[in-house]
Amino acid sequence: MKKLLLFFFTTLFIGLSAQKKGKDYTNIVKSKNIYEINAFLRDAHPDDPRRSVLKPRVMEMMKDYIKNAHPEDQKVKEMQEMLALLKRRPSTKITFDEMNAIIKQKQIAKYKAELAAKQSTVVYTPSNAKNAIVVNTSSTTVAIPDAEAEEFNMLMSVSPTEHKNKTVQILNSLFDNDPMTKECIVLIENKSDCNIIVRMEGIGTTKYRLAVPAHNESSVVIPKGDYLFTSLVCGAQYASQKTIQKPLMVALGSSDSK
Repeated sequence: MKKLLLFFFTTLFIGLSAQKKGKDYTNIVKSKNIYEINAFLRDAHPDDPRRSVLKPRVMEMMKDYIKNAHPEDQKVKEMQEMLALLKRRPSTKITFDEMNAIIKQKQIAKYKAELAAKQSTVVYTPSNAKNAIVVNTSSTTVAIPDAEAEEFNMLMSVSPTEHKNKTVQILNSLFDNDPMTKECIVLIENKSDCNIIVRMEGIGTTKYRLAVPAHNESSVVIPKGDYLFTSLVCGAQYASQKTIQKPLMVALGSSDSK
């Protein structure tokens, strides 16, 4: 009997410890935090009875937030997207394939717009500072290492014909749903304050370079396979092995990079 009780309390203790390591939703019914309730709806079991109470509550909270938000509030779009997902399903959790589909549609719209418009031009002017170059854009001025400035400049300075051909290639890849295709699109999102060059090295002499301006994104179509991705992000070295078998998005840096 003592052994049975010991086993019971040991199991209970382990269970409680494991629960504490994760998210504790014990008092979730009393919560008035949109993000906390949204996280619960994402993580909870589909048959959890608390869902029937919390889902309509958080939807009303989101509606109230949108209604009373400032016209320039950046969170409004996020709230609208979460609300739309909750109207269609039990939670805002989406699958990897659904996320890829959303990214794909955004990219198609972007590159269609690029084909319809003229290629934008950005001027990169060297500064007097040693080992640095100043990048002048409409919103900010950023210094990047001289070691990559000339190469970045060269990669960005493509002719209108080259730019159009690349855009068409990317669009064809986005529309191609054949799993047997030998190529894939790679999207690099640069969230940092610095312009970067992402290098993708495959087997043998297979190498690709992609220039990505600060707070922007760029895409490239490459053969499927194994690659070593490297980049210098605001002086910090990035390196990661990637196996490319389906469209891939890689986000580098962050909005508060220094």
